[in-house]
Amino acid sequence: MRSQKSPQPESRRRNGPSDMSESWIDAGPVDRILPEDVAPFEHEGRQYALYRTADDRYFATDGLCTHESVELADGFVSGVIIECPMHNGRFDFTTGEAKGAPACINLATYPVKVEAGRLLIKLN
Repeated sequence: MRSQKSPQPESRRRNGPSDMSESWIDAGPVDRILPEDVAPFEHEGRQYALYRTADDRYFATDGLCTHESVELADGFVSGVIIECPMHNGRFDFTTGEAKGAPACINLATYPVKVEAGRLLIKLN
C-alpha cells in the first residue's frame, strides 16, 4: 500500500495567488501625522486616509467619504471620529462605522503597524 501525503491545510500553504494578495505598504514616517489628526496617502491610484490618535495609535481607512467621494484627509478629527469636510458625515476610523448622516455606508479599514519609525499599511 502506497502512503499518500495529505494536502497541507490552507493556512500552511506558502505559495499561490492568495499569498500575493496581501502586502504591507510603506506609508511614510510616523511623524507625518500629528496626534489626533489625519493625512492622505495614495497607492496605485487609490486614496487612503491615515489617522493618529492622541495616544499614538495609528489607523487607516479608504480615503474618500462613502457619501460624496470627498477626501477625508481634509476633514476634522475629534477623538476617533473623522468628519467629512463636505456634508459633515462622521465615521469611527477605528472600525469604519458610519456614525452620522448623511454618511450611512461604512468605510473599509486596513491594519496598520509601525516598524522602525515607519507606518506600514496592509492592503489586500
